[in-house]
Amino acid sequence: MSRTGLEDAYIMRGSKKLRMGYTTGSCAAAAARGAAFMLLSGKEIQEVKIHTPKGIVLNLELLDIRRSAEKVSCAVRKDGGDDPDVTDKALIYAEVTFGTEEGIVIDGGFGVGRVTKPGLDQPVGNAAINHVPRQMIRENVEEIQKKLDDFRALQVVISVPEGEELAKHTFNPRLGIIGGISILGTSGIVVPMSEEALISTIRVEMEMRKAQGDRVLLVTPGNYGQDFLKTYPWVRADHSVKCSNYVGKTLEFAAELGFDAILFVAHLGKFVKVSGGIMNTHSHEADCRAELLTAQAVRAGADLALAKKLLETGTTEEAVQILKEAGCLKETMEKVTEKIAFYMNYHIEGRVQTEAIVFSSNEGLLGETPGAGELLERLREQEEKENRKE
Repeated sequence: MSRTGLEDAYIMRGSKKLRMGYTTGSCAAAAARGAAFMLLSGKEIQEVKIHTPKGIVLNLELLDIRRSAEKVSCAVRKDGGDDPDVTDKALIYAEVTFGTEEGIVIDGGFGVGRVTKPGLDQPVGNAAINHVPRQMIRENVEEIQKKLDDFRALQVVISVPEGEELAKHTFNPRLGIIGGISILGTSGIVVPMSEEALISTIRVEMEMRKAQGDRVLLVTPGNYGQDFLKTYPWVRADHSVKCSNYVGKTLEFAAELGFDAILFVAHLGKFVKVSGGIMNTHSHEADCRAELLTAQAVRAGADLALAKKLLETGTTEEAVQILKEAGCLKETMEKVTEKIAFYMNYHIEGRVQTEAIVFSSNEGLLGETPGAGELLERLREQEEKENRKE
């Protein structure tokens, strides 16, 4: 096997050198190109070259080649580089047959998911092959047709034998994509631990909630928030969006997509940072949890001795217990939520109503912004409306 074209493609994360890879979309396009060439030419080839949207040319090996006069299938093995992707090393197959419809028809087979909810990249009923991979597949097959001067109708079916199992470890079940993985990639190249990819996934979930008619967006940073939602039995956790550390981006998307309001349900350890205007709560971006909580405790009347004690804490759970024992937890949380409300509203210039509910693992509900109760009621109505549809 010759070089793929990514041998020298790395990015740096701190002092670590991380190898780049190629997407399931690039694999599908390469397999489709190879299968189309072998079907139309009658010749067998072992590798193909494709141009990715990022401008990198990939040279990819074709595996498990199966040929007949009427159809050819082959596979390309996904290489995610140093990205922790569940689809790494999966075989992405393309089967090309002579079609009954004019032109090139692209569909998904076994292990490629089907879209069941509106608001995603593809309409309901379509295979979950996003528009950029679809375009890559089409362009590569068209290039083969032009090269061989053979424009017979072709059907391309993409499949992933492991796809149904792999999909259980992706966002697909939450997004309403059933039966397999999605064929993805906007650049054709995988950037290890791409922040952009995670932010893009958050936006996709938000677009889906909007397409389903939600006016109030319910958001949790992660699993702690989703667990706490059980406090409100009428709220379905699977109707919330996980924003991870990207509070600011989520607020911006909510404004851009036209939601009326957004309600965050978050652990104090994450959202005390928002009380200081920190909109990316990852510890590499900023911490200051003890400092910010101490500042609000002082505003609530804490003396110097209590402030020093709080500054020495390692976790917000520990700090909450100290505040509780000192008798000023409620007053401190009122100050914290006041600042959270201010900075969320300030970040998007009041374009969307922004509210938050803050809790701790040991004490449960700690505080909420003034309009949070109203949004909980609107969420109840939203859930009832959706249940009537079902």
